[in-house]
Amino acid sequence: MNATVSTPISTNFSTTFSAKPHYTELPERIVPALASYRADPSLVEERLARLGVPAPRDPDVEGATELLDDVTFTHRFVDVDGTDGETVRFHYVEAGPADSEIVVFLHGLPDSWYQWHHQMAAFAGEYRCIAFDLKGYGQSSKAEGDYRHEAAAEQLVAALDRVGVDRFNLIAHDRGSVQGDFIAANHPDRVLRYGRGEQHLYHFHPALAPQAAMFRDAPFTGLMADRTRFVVLVYAWIGRIDLPDHEMLRVIQEFSYPDIEKAVPRYFNTTTFHMEWIARRTRLLERWTCPVMVLQSYEGTVQPREYYVDARDHIPHAAEVLVRFVDAGHFWSLEDPTTTTAHLRELLALPIAGVSGS
Repeated sequence: MNATVSTPISTNFSTTFSAKPHYTELPERIVPALASYRADPSLVEERLARLGVPAPRDPDVEGATELLDDVTFTHRFVDVDGTDGETVRFHYVEAGPADSEIVVFLHGLPDSWYQWHHQMAAFAGEYRCIAFDLKGYGQSSKAEGDYRHEAAAEQLVAALDRVGVDRFNLIAHDRGSVQGDFIAANHPDRVLRYGRGEQHLYHFHPALAPQAAMFRDAPFTGLMADRTRFVVLVYAWIGRIDLPDHEMLRVIQEFSYPDIEKAVPRYFNTTTFHMEWIARRTRLLERWTCPVMVLQSYEGTVQPREYYVDARDHIPHAAEVLVRFVDAGHFWSLEDPTTTTAHLRELLALPIAGVSGS
């Protein structure tokens, strides 16, 4: 499955916007929460003391396997041409029968493919599950190059081409949803169903992106220099349910490979939350045609649930739009894997657009 022949990708995508959408008024209930929106320092220090300093994890090699939730996961690597003359190496992990319907998973910040291991294990009996480390994360490339999310999304599609994946279900979280949004819009004939969560959709207000400047300036402030502290800080800040120590340690290890602290901020110095939102409002949402599930934390502060209940109205051409909430924090795939898996199973049971009897 290892592919080392580079595949060129298209650079023909729009960077202009035809309108200036209006911000949506903040729900009154979240205004007080925004005023004190920060991680509890005592909680951060308690978790750091409990976890200690995780030992570095050796990089995986092509074909390496590991057992998680009693399911075998296999590590793979694939090279594709980038859009700035670079070669992008993607690390991905797969589980399940090679000849089954495919589910592709994209993680968020500060995560990796491991964010989805519970769902992959749950679906591996029926689906071929493939989870990527996004460009700049985990064991994928972290070299300089094109870090526009739309370009990175096209690089992911090129990687899928190289490993022989044509049509697939797409599940994405947080920053992975930014890239997933472009994939679903630019390749509607390939995406069977799209589940996306923990990302702005149609409604937005600039007060809901306080982290943008933090991540943009990370190379200058050293925010990500101590990866253990950074991961614990973010999980304490926007998570609600403490993870088992062995899972938290693995999350930290996967975010501790060299140069992640340099690569990840490149995304935030290439675009803004505002630009991503305008792209959705003006050209992406209207191009989604497959069944869509919007999955969010019920208690989200910077992504208030009120902003998602009318999603159907703003994704006009999707075959179906479901909105579901999880009573957990931002990291619901790990905080409440059972509920997350149940919601995603509901999505995967929806008929494929244009295919009868599916």
